[in-house]
Amino acid sequence: MSYVYDNEKWDRRFLAVAKEVSSWSKDPSSQIGAVIVNELGQIVGTGYNGFPRGVDDSEDRYNNRELKYKMVVHAEANACLQAGAAARGGTIYVYPGWGSPCMCTDCAKTAIQAGIKRSVGLIRKIDADKLARWKESLELAQQMCDEAGLKTDTYSD
Repeated sequence: MSYVYDNEKWDRRFLAVAKEVSSWSKDPSSQIGAVIVNELGQIVGTGYNGFPRGVDDSEDRYNNRELKYKMVVHAEANACLQAGAAARGGTIYVYPGWGSPCMCTDCAKTAIQAGIKRSVGLIRKIDADKLARWKESLELAQQMCDEAGLKTDTYSD
């Protein structure tokens, strides 16, 4: 028997966990958290945006946007890596989300390939410049999710 936690009460609980996980990131401009929950409602992976294990994560590197983008592992990818095969059929919760599906193209590819079946994000207002930088990626990510059958849901604060 499968226990799918696909209702607002549980979604908000897991988004609260993702919010806590986001606070672990050292990135001064983008603190993102992700939680993967399996079909039984068990947390099987967590992740936040940061540099790979063992790589110097100095403030100077985080403040150099061009370098940071090349080095950082996004929260969603970190959660998928931690969950491994346990991610299959699960839901990924992302805090904060910037739009549906709450993931960039790289993270959508990773989630789809990991077997994630649903993405849930808590939408927060972000500045127009940041949204403009990520708009194309978010739109393409949504297209990929739609084609792959990864359901996307969002909530507002």
